Amino acid sequence: MRKLRNLTLVFALVITVVLAGCGGNNNQVGNASKTTDTTQTEQTTSPEPSVNNATTTPIEPEIEKDAKLLVWDNGGSDEDWAKMVAEEFTKKYNIPVEVQVVSQGDAPTKLQTDGPALLGADVFLAPHDKIGGLISAGLVLENFYPDEYKSEFMEAAITGTSIDGVLYGYPTAIDTYALFYNKDLVKTVPATMDELIEQSKAFTDKSKEKYGFMMLVNDFYFLHAILGGYGGYVFGDKNTNSSDIGLNNEGAVQAGQFMQRLHKEVLPLSSADINAAVKETLFINNNLLFDINGPWAVAALQEAKVNFGVAPLPKLDNGKSPTSFSGIRAYYVNSYTKYPEAASLYAKFATSEEMLMKKFEISGQMPPRTLLLENEKIKDNEIIKGFLDQATVSVPMPNIPEMAPVWGAMGNAFTVIWDDNADPKETLDKAVTQINEGITLLNQ
Repeated sequence: MRKLRNLTLVFALVITVVLAGCGGNNNQVGNASKTTDTTQTEQTTSPEPSVNNATTTPIEPEIEKDAKLLVWDNGGSDEDWAKMVAEEFTKKYNIPVEVQVVSQGDAPTKLQTDGPALLGADVFLAPHDKIGGLISAGLVLENFYPDEYKSEFMEAAITGTSIDGVLYGYPTAIDTYALFYNKDLVKTVPATMDELIEQSKAFTDKSKEKYGFMMLVNDFYFLHAILGGYGGYVFGDKNTNSSDIGLNNEGAVQAGQFMQRLHKEVLPLSSADINAAVKETLFINNNLLFDINGPWAVAALQEAKVNFGVAPLPKLDNGKSPTSFSGIRAYYVNSYTKYPEAASLYAKFATSEEMLMKKFEISGQMPPRTLLLENEKIKDNEIIKGFLDQATVSVPMPNIPEMAPVWGAMGNAFTVIWDDNADPKETLDKAVTQINEGITLLNQ
């Protein structure tokens, strides 16, 4: 079965490369790549990828002779973890592994040139929403153990790292945002947005730079929670059908109206005056009750010894929970690797229960393995629990290339809705028109 899958994937890869050579590059993803020393193991042939047609008993891979791997991962605590994983993998399988720091945001763009040039990493870390273009260009191999992953990982992690129902990623972490609250100032954590607004109004005093509530009001990443909670959506068919856009439907309009309510009643600032640094400073100085933020904000507050908690986002006035966007970090295997079996085994090893628990201990990142959510170290962590509770109603950011025009158009639309009190329906209609035009250009 592996050999049949090999032939199928090789044929598909050849067709993809031929077509790519005939046409323009329409698969630009992410930010411009940084110039990085990417010394890679010598690779002289295109891969003959093999994919495990998983059964209840995983098939032991036949590791390529003299395999050696290059891995791209983030710096900081991610690098510390990646080097630990590489060392343990080498001890177990006697396969040398080099770890290079290439940020997850840069890796997808870098692979577009380094992959076909046989300079790319065998395994690389990327955010799930930046991977669609690489997959459509045939630059990423399928996950070799799909059934095993689908049964052992959170649904959002599987959905986010799949395209057209095919799993490509080996998820390493999941994150979303939630409600931060100052324990010294908040007596009762609000269960509803109405309760949050009531408490915030009583605390807010612009003249003293005291605010009850803040969020980034022009960033669609955060705004999706409100829009989704009211029934808006980005694309149909679980964010896979770009011909069906729900960003100007009735629910999306309600989200715009709710944001205008927040502006009028609890947050009397222009969108330009609200940013991450302002929110952090206010929170540390006990001048902010509530903030919508993510796990990346935790370390600074802990270092400043702020007495804070994290809770799921309060329910909207329709009784629904805000559906925050979730992001899934995952390892992917370069389709040009000379060692597809070794590379896939490494990605699997790195996302084992033991290695992902180590990742949590080193970096605090939430593991997407369902069994680890019951681990006492994770379950008893109040801050992590707040994020995980919110993650249960989160929606993975769309990972198809057509998402690219959405970010700017929706950010601009909500800026106008917030700052100018513009009509939400008219403003969102214009944004959707802009998005459709962007998608058309993207697909030419």
